[in-house]
Amino acid sequence: MESFGTNPIIKDIYTADPAPMVCGDTLYLYTTHDEDELKDNFYTMYDWRCFSTKDMVNWTDHGKIFSLDDIAWADDRAWAPQAAERNGKYYLYCPVHKKDGGMAIAVGVSDSPAGPFTDIGHPLVDEGDWNDIDPTVYIDDDGQAYLYFGNPELRYVLLNEDMVSYDETVGVVKIPMTVESFGKGSHDTGTTYGEGPWFYKRGGLYYMVYAAFAPAPEDGDGIERPKGDRAVVNEHLAYSTSISPTGPWVYGGVLMTEEGGVFTNHPGIADFKRRSYLFYHTGELPGGSLFHRSVCVAEFTYNEDGSIDPIPKCDDVRGV
Repeated sequence: MESFGTNPIIKDIYTADPAPMVCGDTLYLYTTHDEDELKDNFYTMYDWRCFSTKDMVNWTDHGKIFSLDDIAWADDRAWAPQAAERNGKYYLYCPVHKKDGGMAIAVGVSDSPAGPFTDIGHPLVDEGDWNDIDPTVYIDDDGQAYLYFGNPELRYVLLNEDMVSYDETVGVVKIPMTVESFGKGSHDTGTTYGEGPWFYKRGGLYYMVYAAFAPAPEDGDGIERPKGDRAVVNEHLAYSTSISPTGPWVYGGVLMTEEGGVFTNHPGIADFKRRSYLFYHTGELPGGSLFHRSVCVAEFTYNEDGSIDPIPKCDDVRGV
């Protein structure tokens, strides 16, 4: 008899920005944490959490694994992370607000996928602007590791073998933000690409899944949005593909529509026990709102050519 879990996955705290990582027979899920009490009526986020499962139904809560208190040079905005394993070490890449600066990318290191993580003591990427958010990391078949990130532009660095530095002779590379690559949309670059990239390879294709903005509707649509944000529609999820890890990218279409009840979304994709999963977030827990989000997951399949049809939001999750 099949067993089923229910969405949202975590029901006792508000979580967002899901980042799955598979280690053997276990899927680890890293999330941000929306505090119950807001500061300045904005995203109030101080730490990162970890949960794990062996069956997609029962989840173990590993608690707080890394926080702003662990990063002496940062003071706010514990935003969307992603983790990777290399040579028996685990690396958690996290965007934070740098003291007396802009956004930058921190790295925590641990001997365990469930943490705790220790800061390397300085930013990995710090361009002095606000683009350095939402890192996504992937180690290719040839051993080269890539770290993509960015809002409103998509950028990347080539990580060195140590995973805590990058090839400064190449530097930070900016991806051309074209309609051919990311579709026509309403974000700052004129494309759908907004933020929250998720980079991976499957079946010879490289995928870039991201939070996206459709072309703008008429003004006065009544949509509630965070203060200071210039986008005019809620984020949906979209994707692009390439035959190279550095592009050129080709727009693939909408992955999930903006029906989660909150302004943001953030994808995380993993293959686990011969099934494929999209993690995302909504505002569906009691008390949920723009700034109180909750992580969910949906199972999906790829088409033979590697394309992905739009994935509906999911209530129940089949066990493995």
